[in-house]
Amino acid sequence: MTETWQLTGGDLTIEKLASYEQSRPQLALGEDARRRVQASRDTVVAAVKSGRVSYGITTGFGAFANRHIPEGKVKELQLTLVRSHSCGVGGPLTDPIVRRILLLKANSLAAGFSGVRPLVIEALLALLNRDVLPVIPSRGSVGASGDLAPLAHLALALIGEGEARRDGRNLSGTDVLKAAGIAPLELEAKEGLALLNGTQLSTALAVEGLLRA
Repeated sequence: MTETWQLTGGDLTIEKLASYEQSRPQLALGEDARRRVQASRDTVVAAVKSGRVSYGITTGFGAFANRHIPEGKVKELQLTLVRSHSCGVGGPLTDPIVRRILLLKANSLAAGFSGVRPLVIEALLALLNRDVLPVIPSRGSVGASGDLAPLAHLALALIGEGEARRDGRNLSGTDVLKAAGIAPLELEAKEGLALLNGTQLSTALAVEGLLRA
């Protein structure tokens, strides 16, 4: 019987990361984590509806942090953010590193501080459970505000615009999501930002260096 790990956002150790690639258990979002994630999501929804200034939710990014984004443009903002940062170059990261990035990203979001829907985390876990691995270029991140370019390529796979590998076969567009058994995500307020911000690539490579040492 295949082992199942419940993702809590708080107990993913280096030992677990090291063992994941060997045992490849199925992954599920724990119920306590789901409640925290939903509570965080409710906060984001309330911010959008109230129109109050909330960076990256009702405003633009960086130099446009003081530019108000109306509720009707919030989804477009998140989509544009992902597309604009999908500019990595170089050869693709290896499958084990991509699996680790996916696991680290899902675990980070499961902590319940990022304002995404549980559906976003479940989509990441579906990729892992079906071993549908986004093609992520190995060059393009300097860790500023997170591994923005690599994680943007991961996010593209979730919305039906990216590329992935499965069993040595290349997939693109909506075929990526079909292989994972899920529908393309329509990113809502804060979700593009949450997917891109983070150091999951840097962490995956650092863990790899530690394990080799």
